[in-house]
Amino acid sequence: MASGWAPDGAEQQQIDDSLNDALQHARAQLPQGESAHECAECGDPIPAARRHALPGVQLCIACRQLHDEQEKFQTAYNRRGSKDSQLK
Repeated sequence: MASGWAPDGAEQQQIDDSLNDALQHARAQLPQGESAHECAECGDPIPAARRHALPGVQLCIACRQLHDEQEKFQTAYNRRGSKDSQLK
């Protein structure tokens, strides 16, 4: 139930808007254009099925997985958000 200045259903609208923003951001990060035939990092051939499924792909699966693993450890965002972790 919304109270104060917010109209009824404002919470759901905010959730929907946040989700739409996240989807737009994720879609903007997808590669576009012509796919490479060889991986930009290791030089191995990129399979035709991968090039067809992801237009603009520049990395083979192994290099992409390695890149994703490295990115995962670079974020320092506290996803738990518990008050206990913030007080320490």
